[in-house]
Amino acid sequence: MRLLTFFILASFATVAVSSTKAPAETTPAPGALSELMTRLQLQHAKLWFAGKLSNWGLASDEIQQIDRNLETAGNLLSDRSRLAVTKDRLQAVNEAILQKDGPAFTKAYSALTNDCNGCHRTSGFASITIEVPVRPPVSNQLFVDQLTEGRALAHASCGTCHVVDDAARQTPASRPAAPSFLEIANRPSFSADDLRQFLASSHRRLGPDQAMPNPRLADYQIEAIVAYLETLKAASGR
Repeated sequence: MRLLTFFILASFATVAVSSTKAPAETTPAPGALSELMTRLQLQHAKLWFAGKLSNWGLASDEIQQIDRNLETAGNLLSDRSRLAVTKDRLQAVNEAILQKDGPAFTKAYSALTNDCNGCHRTSGFASITIEVPVRPPVSNQLFVDQLTEGRALAHASCGTCHVVDDAARQTPASRPAAPSFLEIANRPSFSADDLRQFLASSHRRLGPDQAMPNPRLADYQIEAIVAYLETLKAASGR
């Protein structure tokens, strides 16, 4: 009986000691770094097309995602020292984006790409080489700044009759002036689908009184105009 009691007490003591031990260090899940690098590769490609096509808003979004994922990747590396150089290269790209400087962006992006490859080589992954992409990484996303293009197109095609964005600086030639873009966007009846149908008409003149000449826009131009008007409507509703 005494021997049985001894073994029971010893078992409780073992459990108590093991429960007070510090938790073991967690190791990264297998493939975690690989998954992050695949994500970074996609963002690297998207960043290139956004910058080259002067879509600075998208470029800024991509570089923020790259920065966050690099930080996460750094936590999975045994030596974080190499990360500091890459972050410096990334900051140079960000500066070019903030300045909306195309040539500076191209130069900084190339330096970032070279640094990524240098990091691969010093980390034992010399077989992985990335480059400046030659085609968009996804086919279902526009990399041009559709809003900027829509505004420019509206000025060129519609600005003679409509105030496009700044009533204080624009004086339409038509008298009486046609409704401003802001007025059109804020109409209760405004519909993006109706606008697409209206602008896609094959008639020579448009509108209830046939007062508007048909601007003869291509589909992608119509989408840019629609995007600009929808943005005006969203901004006025804030």
